[in-house]
Amino acid sequence: MIDMKNILETINMIREENLDIRTVTMGISLYDCVSEDEDKLCAKVYDKITKTAEKLVPTACDIEKQYGIPIINKRISITPISLVGGDISEDGYLKLAKTLDRAASDLGVNFIGGYSALVQKGMTKGADKLLNVIPYALNETERVCSSVNVASTKAGINMDAVARMGHIIKKTAALTADRESIGCAKFVVFANAPEDNPFMAGAFHGVGEPETVINVGVSGPGVVSSAIKRAGDCSFSELADLIKKTAFKITRMGQLVACEASNRLGVPFGIVDLSLAPTPAIGDSVAHILEGMGLESVGAPGTTAALALLNDAVKKGGVMASSFVGGLSGAFIPVSEDAGMIEAVAKGALTIEKLEAMTAVCSVGLDMIAVSGDTTADTISGIIADEISIGVANTKTTAVRIIPVEGKGIGETVNFGGLLGYAPIINVNPYSCEKFIARGGRIPAPIHSLKN
Repeated sequence: MIDMKNILETINMIREENLDIRTVTMGISLYDCVSEDEDKLCAKVYDKITKTAEKLVPTACDIEKQYGIPIINKRISITPISLVGGDISEDGYLKLAKTLDRAASDLGVNFIGGYSALVQKGMTKGADKLLNVIPYALNETERVCSSVNVASTKAGINMDAVARMGHIIKKTAALTADRESIGCAKFVVFANAPEDNPFMAGAFHGVGEPETVINVGVSGPGVVSSAIKRAGDCSFSELADLIKKTAFKITRMGQLVACEASNRLGVPFGIVDLSLAPTPAIGDSVAHILEGMGLESVGAPGTTAALALLNDAVKKGGVMASSFVGGLSGAFIPVSEDAGMIEAVAKGALTIEKLEAMTAVCSVGLDMIAVSGDTTADTISGIIADEISIGVANTKTTAVRIIPVEGKGIGETVNFGGLLGYAPIINVNPYSCEKFIARGGRIPAPIHSLKN
């Protein structure tokens, strides 16, 4: 029986509390496109993507109109390109990036993810060439997103790859300096990267995924924040229960959209990612959720505990609403994309060290962090190594998306525009880790990885 109260509640969530479907992402396997001829490879990749996803955007728009549910982004994820490109030349890898960009543009999707490599234990010839090309690909394309998985709990940390990440990020920042170094916003470094993540910049179509799949990412920080305000001064157990019930409702909406898209497109439904993904819009902030729990400002003592409660309750509520929860699923804490995080960094309440501590209990990692343009490659690699070690030691996904903004320093602000938002330049510890990063090799997997 239709419950009018539930209908009105959902309408209010959409109109007043910024509830939306953040992304409908179609995953596409490109294994059948492999060719030693670079031009043939690019042609096959373009044809496969455009034919498979030709109805993605129109279908998502039809669902949006029929149900009145905003679907903010329509995206594509593909097989990691280093597995498809193989031993083609570096020029060939750059051609592939431009081919992906053209396909994404022609289809009307805002991003295509999967210009990626998995190097947690070592590097193939293809991965090595791809890494060399990443800065140029991100400079010369608009919609291509790139990721590199440098570590896993089973393999440990590939510190040779981590060392290269700092230089890749610095090169990307320099090449896109005229656009506030925005190329770095389309590049993320992972530990334990999930194969079904629908969110950018880290989405790729994993090796265990079907030929095609629909994954949906929901978002509702504003809904959770409003629910906490209405609850008043309740106990932590009551607060956790409230968040679980709210996450259940949000995830149910995501499940509806995912199943509808799957049925209409004739593509298997994969997962619902129930991550709370904020935006710079007022009322759509994870930081404000934490402050609604009683913190004077995010970053204050108690912040990590509040985030742990939120993340756990969101996951528990989500798994009751869908049997196929996946991706990242939790609370995102990107600085530039969250109005409350921006405020906290600007007034000095939130530091990069506190953000790192928070990532031990949240969904991803150090995300959309803007740092001074003179930050060295070694320092960036050190920040990555610290964050990645949290993921490896805790058997969870962690990631780093850091932007050393050319020409900007402490006290200045960078504006990326749109959902990427804006951010004050955050202070970084000035002491060097150059000799540490220069050691090379691999940091071994932790003892608890031996579970067989």
